[in-house]
Amino acid sequence: MTNRRQILGVASSVASAVAFDTLFGRRALGRVISKGAAIVKDPDVIFHNARITTLDRAKPTASAVAIKDGTFLAVGEDEEILRHAGRQTRIIDLQRRCVLPGLFDNHTHVVRGGLNYNMELRWDGVRSLADAMDMLRRQVALTPAPQWVRVVGGFTEHQFFEKRLPTIDEINAIAPDTPVFLLHLYDRALLNGAALRVVGYTKDTPDPPGGQITRDANGNPTGLLLAKPNATILYATLAKGPKLPFEYQLNSTRHFMRELNRLGVTGVIDAGGGSQNYPEDYAVMQKLAEEGQITVRLAYNLFTQKPKEEKDDFLKWTSSVKYKQGDDYFRHNGAGEMLVYSAADFEDFRQPRPDMPAQMEDELEEVVRILAQNKWPWRLHATYDETISRALDVFEKVNKDIPLQGLNWFFDHAETISDESIDRIAALGGGIAVQHRMAYQGEYFVERYGVAAAQATPPVARMLEKGVNVSAGTDATRVASYNPWVSLSWMITGKTVGGLRLYPERNCLDRETALRMWTEKVAWFSNEEGRRGRIEAGQFADMIVPNKDFFNVPEDEISFLTSDLTVVGGRVVYGAGEFTELDDNALPPAMPEWSPARLFGGYGAWGEPEGAGKHSLGPLRYQAIASCGCANSCGLHGHDHARAWAAKIPASDLKGFFGALGCSCWAV
Repeated sequence: MTNRRQILGVASSVASAVAFDTLFGRRALGRVISKGAAIVKDPDVIFHNARITTLDRAKPTASAVAIKDGTFLAVGEDEEILRHAGRQTRIIDLQRRCVLPGLFDNHTHVVRGGLNYNMELRWDGVRSLADAMDMLRRQVALTPAPQWVRVVGGFTEHQFFEKRLPTIDEINAIAPDTPVFLLHLYDRALLNGAALRVVGYTKDTPDPPGGQITRDANGNPTGLLLAKPNATILYATLAKGPKLPFEYQLNSTRHFMRELNRLGVTGVIDAGGGSQNYPEDYAVMQKLAEEGQITVRLAYNLFTQKPKEEKDDFLKWTSSVKYKQGDDYFRHNGAGEMLVYSAADFEDFRQPRPDMPAQMEDELEEVVRILAQNKWPWRLHATYDETISRALDVFEKVNKDIPLQGLNWFFDHAETISDESIDRIAALGGGIAVQHRMAYQGEYFVERYGVAAAQATPPVARMLEKGVNVSAGTDATRVASYNPWVSLSWMITGKTVGGLRLYPERNCLDRETALRMWTEKVAWFSNEEGRRGRIEAGQFADMIVPNKDFFNVPEDEISFLTSDLTVVGGRVVYGAGEFTELDDNALPPAMPEWSPARLFGGYGAWGEPEGAGKHSLGPLRYQAIASCGCANSCGLHGHDHARAWAAKIPASDLKGFFGALGCSCWAV
C-alpha cells in the first residue's frame, strides 16, 4: 500500500527534478550517465551537496552520487551528477554533511543475535553500574513468568565508573523470583537463586569439562559459573531459557538490524555460533530475505555443532550447500569459525592459555581437505600463536596436494600472532580478521601477561605493513559489543573501553586506515573485492552520514558516533535528526511488549537519553562539564577545565600559557 511518505517523496522528487532541470538548463529529461562504455539512463536517486569520502584512491572526495538498481552509477561533483536526473529521480540534499562508505563487520553473530535481541537487556556502553542495576530492576518488574531477564555479554566491568560487576546478593535483592542470567564476556555468568532453580543446578550437578559451578561450604551452587577456559558451560546454561516464537524472532531480528543501521553498519559476515543449527536457525533470516526486509547485508559461515561429528557436518553441507548460494543481501560464505572443537582455543585471559590436544592436527586436516576439495573458503577461530602455528602446519600440508590460493581462507582474532605466522599466512594467500576483543579484555591480558606483551595484541599495524589480507570487526554480541565505532576508536587510540592505553603509537592506525579496515578491506573476506567497500561507480550503494565528522571529532568522541542516515542498496534504511523523514524502514514496536528494546533501545541505553543513558551517550569530559559545580566558568574553556589541565602544548607552564589568554581553570 502506498503511504503518505511515499506520495510526498515522489512529489518532492518530481518537483526537485524540474527545479534542477531549470537550474542547469537541460533540454530534455532522462539524460544518460556515461562511465566508460556503459550507458545507463535515469538514476533512481541522487544524493548531493555532501562532503563524501569515497576511499577511491583515483577520486578520494566528491559531493554527489547517482544510484540505480542498488549500485552507484556515478560519483562526482553536484553539477556533473545533478544534470542527469530524470523525471522519476529522487533528489536528496545532504546539507554539506560528511558521508562515508557503509561499515562492514568482518566477524559478528547477527543470526543468533537477532533471534534473541528483543529478549536481552543490553549493558553495552552503559558507563555506570548503578545505572545498569537500575535498568535490571526496572526490567525485572516488566518481565512476566516464566521469562528470564538476560544480560548477554557485550560489556565489561571495566567500562563502569565503579570498575566491578554486581554481586549475586545484589541481583537476588532486585530479583528474588524472576530468573536473571548475566553473562560477562565468555569468562563467567552470574545466576540469581531463581535462575539456579529453573536450570536445575544443585549440589549433585557435576562440573562440565572445562567449566566450573562454584559452590558454598555446603556444596550448593552459589550462582557463579566459570569458563576454565571452555565457555560451553555458559552458553549451554543460557540455552535452557525460553525462546521467542517465530513471528517474534522475525521482529527481533529486524530490530537488531535497525540497531546496527543506527550505528552505520550496512553489512556483516556472520561467523555462526554455538547452538546455531543450520538450516533451522537460519529460517528467520531466509524469510526476511524473501520478503525484502534485510537491511544489513549478511554473508554467513557454517559452524559445526558437535565434537567428533565435525567431518560429517562438512561432508553433508558441502554436498547440499553451494558456495555463495543466495543473493547480495543474504548468502553463504564458507565454513567456520568452528571447524573442529579440538582446535578451539577459548580467549578467556583470566585463565592460562589452553594447550590444544594431540589429535588437533589429524581432525583439522580431515575437515580442511573436504573444504579445499569443494572450493569452500573457511575461517578458523584462533587466539594464540601456538594454535595458529599448528593450524598452519595442517594448511601447508593440504596445500601441497590442493592449492589454497584463491580460496580466501583466514584466521579470526589472532591476538598473539607472531611475525613468522603472518608471513606463512601471506605465503598461502590467506588472511587475518581482527576484532576489538582487547578493548573489552585488555586489562585482564595485562594482568596475566604484562604491559609489554599487550602492546601488539593483535599487531594490526605490522599486518598492514607486511601486506597480508587484514580487516576489522567486533565478534559481537557476547565477547564484545556490536558497536563499530568502539572498534574504530580502539584501533585509532589504542585504548580499552575502560580507558587503559594498551598500544604505543606504532601499533595505532590513522583514521583513514582504520576506516578502510571496516570497509574496502573486509570485501576480500566475503570474496566481493571491487563490489563493495568504497563509494565508487559499480559498487553497492551503501553509505552513511555520521552524526559528526569522523575525521575531525576529538578522539574521545569517536566511540560515541552514530549514523544520522544509513543507505543500503540506495534505500534509506535509517534516518535520524534532519533526515528522519527520509527513513524508509518503519518497524512495528519490539515484541513482546515487555522487551527491553522497547524501553532502553540498544547501545548505551539510547532509548532513555535523560534516564538510563544519561551517563553513557557522550565522552566522560562532557559528563564532567555537565556536573561541574564550581563557580568559575573559565573565559577560554568554560567548565571544561580538564581540557586545559590535560592540554598538549609547546610550553612547560600550562597555567601561565593559558593564563595569558584569559584562562582561569586553575582558580577552580
